[in-house]
Amino acid sequence: MSRSFASLALAALLYGAIGLTANVPAADLTAGDRADLEYLRRGDLAKLVVHDAPKPRVDARFGDAEGNAVSLTDFAGKVVLLNFWATWCPPCRAEMPSIDRLAGRMAGDDFAVLAVATDRGGIERPAQFFAEIGVKHLALMHDPGGRMMIRAGVLGLPVTLILDREGREIARLIGDAEWDSPEARALLRRVIEITGQDWA
Repeated sequence: MSRSFASLALAALLYGAIGLTANVPAADLTAGDRADLEYLRRGDLAKLVVHDAPKPRVDARFGDAEGNAVSLTDFAGKVVLLNFWATWCPPCRAEMPSIDRLAGRMAGDDFAVLAVATDRGGIERPAQFFAEIGVKHLALMHDPGGRMMIRAGVLGLPVTLILDREGREIARLIGDAEWDSPEARALLRRVIEITGQDWA
């Protein structure tokens, strides 16, 4: 084998190894990680269900305020708090200011907050509600046909999912909560920490 061929073969092997490690998915939560999250379920988060294994990512698309298609793959690499709500739902309306404050306090490179309105028809009613309550940090998202909500197995509102950095559901809360409470922020920070360890 010539020296140049050997060098090319070695380079190909190294390049392939780098490519494989760059696409290694985040590891699932360990039993210890889940125990940490269970322990942090305080206050309104006592009703949070932490799954034994992540649920498959929901690939249905939804829309932003300009009508552009959005999917969870657009948020790959971030932990996501995904809230399904509607203007006709009183508990949804009650918790929305806290979700907006959470986005203002924690959203960044590692964390995103998505509030997806499920009102049928146009986006006008959700937009009007955001204006009425003075939303400052949330982007307006809309799933008027309910495709994403259905695929996520959401049967009532409000429902909030916590997604890992691959967009897989690791926890679910049915009902409203004070999402910017110290308890909620502590739990979400722990999710960010434990899912960041193996993210490539």
